[in-house]
Amino acid sequence: MTARQTLTEKLLSAHLISGEMTAGALCRFRVDSVLFHDMSGILALMAYDAMEQKRAGVALPLVFTDHNLVGMDAQTAGDQAFVKSCARAFGLKYSRPGNGVCHSLVAEDYARPGLLLIGADSHTATCGALGMLGIGLGGMEAATAMTGKPFPLRVPKVIGVHLAGRLKPGVSAMDIALTLLAKMTIKGAVNAVLEYTGEGTAALTVPQRLTLANLGAEMGATSSLFPSDAQVDAWLKAQGRPEAYTPLAADEGAAYAQTVPLNLSEVEPMVALPGRPDRGVPIRAAEPVSFSQVFIGSCANGSYESLVRAAQVLKGRHVADNTELLVACGSRRVYRQLLRDGYVDIFLDAGARLLESGCGPCMGIGQAPTPGAHVLRTTNRNFPGRSGTRDAEIYLASPETAAASAVTGRLTAVSELLDPAEMDALPPLPEKSGFDGLYLPYDQTWTGEDRPVYTASIRPIPTGEPLPDALRLPVSLKAGDGISTDDIVPGVPQALALRANIPELAKYLFHYLDEGFAGRAAGLGTSMIVAGEDYAQGSSREHAAAGCLALGVRAVLVKSIHRIHRANLINYGILPLLFDRAEDDSLIQQGDVLSLTGIHEGMRSGHLLIHNDTNGAEISCHTDLNSHEAQLLRMGGLLRSARRESK
Repeated sequence: MTARQTLTEKLLSAHLISGEMTAGALCRFRVDSVLFHDMSGILALMAYDAMEQKRAGVALPLVFTDHNLVGMDAQTAGDQAFVKSCARAFGLKYSRPGNGVCHSLVAEDYARPGLLLIGADSHTATCGALGMLGIGLGGMEAATAMTGKPFPLRVPKVIGVHLAGRLKPGVSAMDIALTLLAKMTIKGAVNAVLEYTGEGTAALTVPQRLTLANLGAEMGATSSLFPSDAQVDAWLKAQGRPEAYTPLAADEGAAYAQTVPLNLSEVEPMVALPGRPDRGVPIRAAEPVSFSQVFIGSCANGSYESLVRAAQVLKGRHVADNTELLVACGSRRVYRQLLRDGYVDIFLDAGARLLESGCGPCMGIGQAPTPGAHVLRTTNRNFPGRSGTRDAEIYLASPETAAASAVTGRLTAVSELLDPAEMDALPPLPEKSGFDGLYLPYDQTWTGEDRPVYTASIRPIPTGEPLPDALRLPVSLKAGDGISTDDIVPGVPQALALRANIPELAKYLFHYLDEGFAGRAAGLGTSMIVAGEDYAQGSSREHAAAGCLALGVRAVLVKSIHRIHRANLINYGILPLLFDRAEDDSLIQQGDVLSLTGIHEGMRSGHLLIHNDTNGAEISCHTDLNSHEAQLLRMGGLLRSARRESK
């Protein structure tokens, strides 16, 4: 008798090409679709070209221009032209600027239950709302997935999130997500898929599921997954794609590595305090705070349903005198339906500013608040600097809470303004309409004659060197706990605009933590970074690894590291190491010289010994490399390996 399977196991088994389907094992899978955007996609597409590849080898290759839409200088236009030329050269579907946020558009136009999507973005799991397994990785890994060759992936464990009950009026999916984050923390689902089960799941709409699947990335999850049921069927019909529906669910009695119960009827309106998205508390228990800026939108809460709920709170009210309200729809389709149904007038009458459908404010490109400001956002991350202003403090909340707070100018639950029970029922699903030319189907018109167009602002990707068996490295940076990828690559336009020019971007690395780091590391030639817990949490921003390589960083020694950055380091030929004893962190200071010997054997056994040549201390550490990762490091990274395989 076949063992009862979780839905995750079913989907992975259906795509398995080789390997043993047990948690932690290295297997190879068939990939149906890949996703890039104009931030992660530039390096990824440069890598794909450097691998000497031609047409994309997967059935559904997608690229979106959604992150940097501001066009502050000619470089932005050049970068966008490069992405578009790559779409034509490799045969990708291309989404024009302003069409919408990639994850929102995938849900509307491409998501299909049962598919496996690899995306160069940490929130690729958003499509899990429709029973599609989306896994976010670094751009270079996504580029290798696009070749169509069997894709190596460590099998994740599966955590069941068992939902019971129903949400109370005025409580949203964002409140569920912040409740789960507070419960599980930012690393509670590392190397795991969060699979939603239970009778409470069935009542959640696809837009609500999109929010939950999106925020799973903030718990460290490899992906998040919902069953494909009546809610998914209704969504696909509304999008004009009824043929895409396939019912999918876990087997009854399937075993989960862990089960997290949550009663939806007990969820309260929540707010995440500044610093990390897992700092959620009920609004009733939060300290009073006033906001100079409120932003409603993003891939987490830019759906028609989210914005209608916000509009219902704003109706007949006005934004506070000292507060700015910004609103961005997840897609043009959402904007069109809001306009058709009269909700745009509500936003405008309330004093809101409607922005283009895109990602900018979520990651610090545009709408940066004043220094020291307190801002409220419906986005998924609130790491320091994420808003584009280093010392601004970012709070996270639901669209309903954000709307109420914009009216009062301070943190406010909906119940302070109106009886949530009097709010209208959930709105209808957005329907397909409008101009279809916002996608350019280069996958259908591919001729093989075009090549990527490189502009003057685009520089070659740095390529790692084969990892020697011994290294002697000075410590170029000693950092503490909770370093995010926004700390490594500051979320400011002047740095992010250099995403196609790694040598120049590298000059900004750790700029707000240690302004002298880049010059010091470059001067040392080769070096090592030492840090604490939760290193490189947050965005999949692979520039954080590529920039370190450009500055000569050969190894990183930390107490714990987030999944995607760990993979990015390996792909660029940088050795990730973990302290055996957290307290040994005190044995190393910035400027110390560390010696590593027997590295190749250490990668095989998982154990290495570091000698601090400066003070004589011995530090034991370990790796958790699989055979594929160790081979990549020995060869100098994924790009060098791919070039060799293409010969």
